[in-house]
Amino acid sequence: MMNRHYRLTLLVFAVLSRRAQSQVPSPPYLFSANVNLVVLSATVRDHQGWSVSGLAESGFTLYEDNKQQTIKLFSHEDIPVTVGLVVDHSTSMRPKLPDVIAAARTFAQSSRPDDSMFVVNFNEQVTLELPATNHHYNRPDQLALAIESRPANGQTALYDAVVEGLNQLLVGKPEKKVLIIFSDGGDNASKYKLAEVLTLVEKSNALVYSIGVFSNDDPDKNPGVLSRLARISGGEAFFPRETSEVVEICQRIAADIRNQYTIGYASSNLERPGVYRTIRLIAHAAGPGKLSVRTRAGYIAAEAVK
Repeated sequence: MMNRHYRLTLLVFAVLSRRAQSQVPSPPYLFSANVNLVVLSATVRDHQGWSVSGLAESGFTLYEDNKQQTIKLFSHEDIPVTVGLVVDHSTSMRPKLPDVIAAARTFAQSSRPDDSMFVVNFNEQVTLELPATNHHYNRPDQLALAIESRPANGQTALYDAVVEGLNQLLVGKPEKKVLIIFSDGGDNASKYKLAEVLTLVEKSNALVYSIGVFSNDDPDKNPGVLSRLARISGGEAFFPRETSEVVEICQRIAADIRNQYTIGYASSNLERPGVYRTIRLIAHAAGPGKLSVRTRAGYIAAEAVK
């Protein structure tokens, strides 16, 4: 448990009132509370790529803007998670959706009863297919039906869909937040710009995993966008050779989420709010070989309360 005498600042997100589904989703906005607790989800792997369990708090060293920070919060437990599946339904996705649906079922089967999951479908419009009274479920059949219910046609509003996904993450009760994007990475219909979406991801506490679903000759593919969304959040981007591989990828993502370290610190930098701060987390191996750590690259500091 964290000492309550620490003065920490929590980045708190609120969801603006949702517009009609045919409109562009409103962005999440930040407001400052009294304090500044930065919480990271970290994946640790050995030199062979296997997940590393059992590390103690003393096995990590943490830096913000190259200044070492004191870890205040540390755990390595399988905790509940809010997960959003953001699924491209543009015309090019039509033959690929059966594999995406199978992957969604596989992912949901690994979920906990107290997880919260939802689906954001998009072509040129962004829609939530689960019942209006509750967009969040974790049953495989419900999630599969939510993806199946929307035909694949039209253009692509990926950026708007990611913003809606960030909004919906705030609705789920579990504080650990994950977005999984199934798309070719292209966008030709969004109102939001890529720079705006990247900033929103940096301000959020969400992990973004992206799965590039495209062929080599797909003129709309943009793997660079999918990589950037994942990298800045501490997630990972995958580019399968065959669409059928998305099921195995979702199994890997599920295992990744369930085997992460949660690390929190109170930034020693009390000045320069509103600017980007870099994060570097190092894990120390007890034996030979180096460990690699994947976590978010940084965050945007909250403005001070006036």
